[in-house]
Amino acid sequence: MLTANEIRDSFVKFFESKGHQIVPSAPMVIKDDPTLMFTNAGMNQFKDIILGNHPAKYKRVTDSQKCLRVSGKHNDLEEVGHDTYHHTMFEMLGNWSFGDYFKKEVIGWAYEYLVEVLKLDPKDLYVTVFEGSPEEGLARDDEAAGYWAQYFPADHIINGNKHDNFWEMGDTGPCGPCSEIHIDSRSAEEKAAVPGRELVNKDHPQVIEIWNLVFMQYNRKADGTLEPLPAKVIDTGMGFERLVRTLQGKTSNYDTDIFQPIIKVIGDLSGKKYGDDPKVDVAMRVVADHIRTIAFSITDGQLPSNAKAGYVIRRILRRAVRYAYTFLGQKQAFMYKLVPVLVENMGTAYPELKAQQPLIEKVIKEEEESFLRTLETGIRLLDKIMNETKAAGKTEISGVDAFTLYDTFGFPFDLTELILRENGLTADVKGFEAEMQKQKQRARNAAAVETGDWVTLKEGETKFVGYDYTEYETSILRYRQIKQKNQTLYQIVLSETPFYAESGGQVGDTGVLVNEFETIDIIDTKKENNLPIHIAKKLPEHLDAPMMACVDTDKRAACAANHSCTHLLDEALRQVLGTHVEQKGSLVTPDSLRFDFSHFQKVTPEQLREVEHLVNAKIRADIPLTEYRNLPIEKAKELGAIALFGEKYGDEVRVVQFGSSIEFCGGTHVSATGKIGMVKILSESSVAAGVRRIEAVTGAKVEEMFDTVQDTINDLKALFNNAPDLKAAITKYIDENAGLKKQVEEFMKEKEATVKNKLIENAKEVNGVKVIKAVLPMPADAVKNIAFQLKGQFAENLFVVIGSVFENKPLLTVTMSDDQVKAGLNAGQLVREAAKLIQGGGGGQPHFATAGGKNPDGLTAAVDKVIELAGF
Repeated sequence: MLTANEIRDSFVKFFESKGHQIVPSAPMVIKDDPTLMFTNAGMNQFKDIILGNHPAKYKRVTDSQKCLRVSGKHNDLEEVGHDTYHHTMFEMLGNWSFGDYFKKEVIGWAYEYLVEVLKLDPKDLYVTVFEGSPEEGLARDDEAAGYWAQYFPADHIINGNKHDNFWEMGDTGPCGPCSEIHIDSRSAEEKAAVPGRELVNKDHPQVIEIWNLVFMQYNRKADGTLEPLPAKVIDTGMGFERLVRTLQGKTSNYDTDIFQPIIKVIGDLSGKKYGDDPKVDVAMRVVADHIRTIAFSITDGQLPSNAKAGYVIRRILRRAVRYAYTFLGQKQAFMYKLVPVLVENMGTAYPELKAQQPLIEKVIKEEEESFLRTLETGIRLLDKIMNETKAAGKTEISGVDAFTLYDTFGFPFDLTELILRENGLTADVKGFEAEMQKQKQRARNAAAVETGDWVTLKEGETKFVGYDYTEYETSILRYRQIKQKNQTLYQIVLSETPFYAESGGQVGDTGVLVNEFETIDIIDTKKENNLPIHIAKKLPEHLDAPMMACVDTDKRAACAANHSCTHLLDEALRQVLGTHVEQKGSLVTPDSLRFDFSHFQKVTPEQLREVEHLVNAKIRADIPLTEYRNLPIEKAKELGAIALFGEKYGDEVRVVQFGSSIEFCGGTHVSATGKIGMVKILSESSVAAGVRRIEAVTGAKVEEMFDTVQDTINDLKALFNNAPDLKAAITKYIDENAGLKKQVEEFMKEKEATVKNKLIENAKEVNGVKVIKAVLPMPADAVKNIAFQLKGQFAENLFVVIGSVFENKPLLTVTMSDDQVKAGLNAGQLVREAAKLIQGGGGGQPHFATAGGKNPDGLTAAVDKVIELAGF
């Protein structure tokens, strides 16, 4: 029986023998096509060629392409694991002709490969041909049918409708009829009862399509009419997993050697057996399928995240974790442990998988652990909600309950829907969406904060005026007392406020509330349920009096400079490192900025310097701020504004633009980039799997840093007599020091040789054994060298004990020839006992051991103790 790897190899080698160039799989994650996040068909990487935008390097190509279908019209996610043949990630075997061969050749080769090479029984194969479309003026594809008739009887050639047998790239562009090849894998009894032709394209799990041959021969124009393509294209796609299943005689893709090694490891890790429990089987299939998708996506540069392609991957990973948690009893991260078996089975065909194995394991493990922390609590709460819903005779949980799960526990709404569906319930989708609009995610730390009730002075809503003003007359709407870390504070809500509340990585404003009676310090401003909360250590005595809210403008200006700089930094990183860079978080304070971004390796010093130079060039250009407030979100997207992971946006947004840098942002910014002054990157480091961090300073902080650096250089110059070329002076000093060190080492070797010879001269013979003892003022390395040299010189009948003192630290060293060890002596035991006399301890091997201590005065006694214990 052929293995999966052998089958994949046989396909590309077959078409290589037909003059095709074998090309590698394109990445599964697409970075340069705004219409597509993932490669969902084998032809994606050849779109430009097919559309005529790029010449074909090779007229004939073949490959095995990684594909992912979980969104748009190709959404198989909910079927995955529940049936035998749906997958998120799958491989598509394909061969292409760009203006070369056409129907006759590809049909003949398809039959040759399936029947003559793979030895499939042609009686089990059925082919479909396009039946025609009168409204389009298209006749039946008799050409393809005629070629098929050379290989199959008429009852194995089936007419197919436009939906199944006419392929189109889009509303316009290349298109044409296609022929599907189906295989009937049912038992002989089932085949006798119902002919396979009656089950083609009827969703029978054992009568499935395995190969589709697309004959692109038309171009659909904007008015819908078709014209012949000047260069016809062949595009075929064969489902690799389905082909392997067929050739290995299985009734499920999951029973093949593509998935069974993974399922076996899942069973070993969970203590469950595949085939014993249908629910456990589904969970194992879900995990086995999803681990492939997640691993290959990470390999192709897409980390799990909260937006776009990253969200799809996170959703798939969390779906697998939920199944493993519920049905496999996995309460700890375990999916990352499946990566080695995946690499073992697919790493040869896809070496990039093995190359990035550590990254894959790290990302998956961290994602699992993060989600598991919220999953258990969320599931318990959802169980309670479902029980209450059923008890009330209802079949739908409220949008408020669903939103509470999402808002409080980070429980994905689609996961809530999945669990509800399994329990015969639904969720109020409109209600959930309404709650999403009303609230922002609330920061929760109730256990650490004791919160009093709100005291309302007047009704009203807070109006933020901080984009235009740093001082504004206002009044207090309400307040409450909180106790946090044994400190009593007050939260104040104002009718109007210029204070920016902490969000989007930017720290909150500080300042004062002032009236004719008093001044109240505002030590921070935070956001709760989208409401600016001003934090003070005391309340005003006259709560109903009007007050001026005054922002600390120096701090605000420094924050604005750092925030604007993060936008320029984001753009520069994408320019230098690639468009895969996505902001993962930021911290903007008056003193510095911190910017986290997705990247998969350390940023080199050269790249950092290039980024820094690009940002400083934008600063020097003094690009003015263009601000769009209350902009419809679709308009913002049309501008090309970049949205951030983890942000929830309403129908209207604020967009901040500095030239080509355009981002969604609610923070405060400089009026022009020149006000940033300058940026200096301080460090670049890793903060999580696939996430890097840059820390930097701007403006006056750069000046302070340069002052510190200059002071250090001046101090160094003074040490080197104000040498005009400091680098040359330091280099000279290092070289001279290295030379002196080498001389010292040579002198030490000479001294060691002299000392060694002296020790040999003073050695005593005791019962035929050369016994050497001494106390020397030498460093440990020198004593060790002497001991080794003595043992090397005297292979038999040698016993050495040396006490040494260096920098007032005593050391006891014992070595002996192997025959003394065989006679029962043990250096480690001897030094441990004798070291008590120098208030120390040590040990080692039977033939060599050392011990250090605190009492140099006891060293001679320790040496004598060793001799005594050894019996010499």
